[in-house]
Amino acid sequence: MDGMDLPDVSLPDRGVPRADLFADLRARKTADADWRGGRTWSLVYPAGEDVDAVLREAHNLYLYENALNPFRFPSLADMEREVVAMTAGLLNAPAGASGSMTSGGTESIMQAIRVARDRAAAERGVTAPTLVVPRSAHPAFAKGAKYFGLELVHIPLADDLRADVTAAADLITDQTALVAGSAPNYPHGVVDPIPELAALAAARGIPFHTDACVGGFLLPFMERAGLDVPPFDFRVPGVTTMSADMHKYGYATKGASVLLHRTGDHVLQYQAFLYQDWPGGLYGSLALAGARPAAPIAAAWTVMRYLGTDGYTHQVRRILATATKIRSALTDLDLTILGNPVASVIAFTGPEIMPIGDRLDDLGWHLDRQTHPDALHLMVSPEHDRVIDTFLTDLRTAAANPGESRGTEARYS
Repeated sequence: MDGMDLPDVSLPDRGVPRADLFADLRARKTADADWRGGRTWSLVYPAGEDVDAVLREAHNLYLYENALNPFRFPSLADMEREVVAMTAGLLNAPAGASGSMTSGGTESIMQAIRVARDRAAAERGVTAPTLVVPRSAHPAFAKGAKYFGLELVHIPLADDLRADVTAAADLITDQTALVAGSAPNYPHGVVDPIPELAALAAARGIPFHTDACVGGFLLPFMERAGLDVPPFDFRVPGVTTMSADMHKYGYATKGASVLLHRTGDHVLQYQAFLYQDWPGGLYGSLALAGARPAAPIAAAWTVMRYLGTDGYTHQVRRILATATKIRSALTDLDLTILGNPVASVIAFTGPEIMPIGDRLDDLGWHLDRQTHPDALHLMVSPEHDRVIDTFLTDLRTAAANPGESRGTEARYS
């Protein structure tokens, strides 16, 4: 990886004046992607200046608090439970469901894997656990498998880029600890056949996880807007856990995701870590981390209350209107959209797709590159409606004169 060598820098003998520090910070920031100008198509999901202001105020109220101890900071414990409860309602969790906030989608997924592994060992005597996920599943599944000692088994993708259910049936065994699908997946924006995959798992007494880190705060509001949404949430029999990122389309500040369990008892039985064999007293945590920043919890609670159902539905309508313009332009340019994306994620390809990406880079846009096949990838945010006409003009320019590829590598964000 780049940048692993440490820079030649040491702590200053005397503190640097505040004005100089912030001048330095602002100068450094000029090298970063211009997400405020709508130039990035992943990583940051702006929803408007009013949302920014609300988030900033909530965040600043909780800069120093530590969410590790709910007894010292009960307001944080209350807000976390309320965020989890509101998310559970959106995803149609049944009575008795529960969950927790995490630092992000990766932790939500990894905790779901760890819980499933421990359940498999305790309830079914599994000794060589496997994790069965689509080839398009987020790398957090591979990371969790590596960290927690599971064999990662990939379900191949069908022609529509969703998980191949027939192939999945042959890959699930008595040693499978967890099966998962995405709603939607990150690379192509398509929703896996969740009911069919969950049914395969349930038939063998195996938990199923819906990764809705991208769609957890999109798909429910698309449904409320009257659009058809593929089945993906707890209304699907066999779905036992779900992940949904607040800091994507929930519009919270970074460091906020939710992990939900259909059976709430599993939170304490399998997810929680309790320890008291040391002089410091009882230590308990639902998270992989110890100390937890309070600000993302407060910001998540605040933005959910600020936007409400109407506000989130409005943001979804903005996203879909922009995505429709992009899809129409891609069709006009004879560029191929991969799969049938349902919401905000669009991947597209063509004979000279990587040079097109290079030209867009030159014009100040930041799109991700993918492989198998080579493609450009974008995630639409509400604020992209302010720049979509400029972007499409530049896309047409790049497609008309792509030039030679610079060989820019495909890289996740």
